Amino acid sequence: MIDLETLIEIAGAIQIAIVLTMLWVPRVLDWRGLLAPLHPFMRRLLWVYAAFITFVNLGFGVLSLRHAGELATTPLGRGVCCFIAVYWLARLYVQFFVFDIRPFLLRPCLRFGYHGLSAGFIYLASVYGFVAVLGVGL
Repeated sequence: MIDLETLIEIAGAIQIAIVLTMLWVPRVLDWRGLLAPLHPFMRRLLWVYAAFITFVNLGFGVLSLRHAGELATTPLGRGVCCFIAVYWLARLYVQFFVFDIRPFLLRPCLRFGYHGLSAGFIYLASVYGFVAVLGVGL
């Protein structure tokens, strides 16, 4: 049976993989072309938001890989896992109910990537949620 620490380490690796895929998003979705009509401030604002989101995802991944034991066994770890679970639940909600990505999923590889990301978000929300609710003391 896999323990909580291992599940958190897997979650960390998934988050690092998500960060790596995020590096391709601007090119694949042609952000330069699509954002060109925007005012320069708005264009920069979107790039900065994307950078901060990427940094947060990277931070969650590194924390999970380097401190899985503490996340799985301490009250502070439980609180951090609760925050991360809420973050990924919100991202999952956006994935399914806010974004209409269909116009961009024109190739099989893009559909595969979209579904892979969705599966990753489900895993992340589930693991961190489980640790937050039931993790300490197991």
